[in-house]
Amino acid sequence: MCELLGMSANVPTDICFSFSGFLHRGGGTGPHRDGWGIAFYEEGGYREFRDPHPSVESPIARLIRDYPIKSEIVISHIRQANVGGVRLANTHPFVREMWGQPWCYAHNGQLTGWQTLPLGVYQPVGDTDSEHAFCWLMGELRRAFPDPPGDREGLWRLLHRLCEQLRELGVFNLLLADGEYLYTFCSTKLAHITRRAPFGRASLSDAELKVNFAEHTTPDDVVSVLATEPLTDNEDWVRMTPGELLVWRQGEIYARFKT
Repeated sequence: MCELLGMSANVPTDICFSFSGFLHRGGGTGPHRDGWGIAFYEEGGYREFRDPHPSVESPIARLIRDYPIKSEIVISHIRQANVGGVRLANTHPFVREMWGQPWCYAHNGQLTGWQTLPLGVYQPVGDTDSEHAFCWLMGELRRAFPDPPGDREGLWRLLHRLCEQLRELGVFNLLLADGEYLYTFCSTKLAHITRRAPFGRASLSDAELKVNFAEHTTPDDVVSVLATEPLTDNEDWVRMTPGELLVWRQGEIYARFKT
């Protein structure tokens, strides 16, 4: 099964430390050898890197590890293929436009009966259950809200209901972002940690690397990291509960919805 990595921060922040551990799970300390990808929202723009090869062997992954791209929202994914071949078109994260914004999505899990989900304007490029579910999800949101909603909470409640519908088809752990908010839905496994002053030291579980965040932050910084499994072995991560949707903004939990 795949793994997810996400970040929400109140200042442009690089994810080099967390990604240094995460990339080893793509064929090194983990079996997820079937591609990886990462997306950044920065300065009102969007950029992504995707590669159908194992992240632990990828020169592009090493570039991301060593290149401190500053972003307030990041979504990353490493793939263990269940549905769909190992190719670039099936590599997460996926992106679609809605209301003039790039919506980025990554999914961990496997669904059954996903072919029956009706699609509209959004169509898959690849042949995975994940991308089909994304196109259905975006279509349902856009059908309910043809224009950007004034009632954000109404949108979030609908998103939660749609995620619950997908969870009925199997395992559906989700990272979704629109450039301002990061949405995380837990079906089985998703954990998070929020780092703020006073910052301490952290040690990766999957790589021989430690960092003292106090040397790289200001007292006002707030940075939250999410992962399928905790990335460090000396910090207290919080595990989300099944059926829980968290809305993140600038490193903080902005809203919470439960089953």
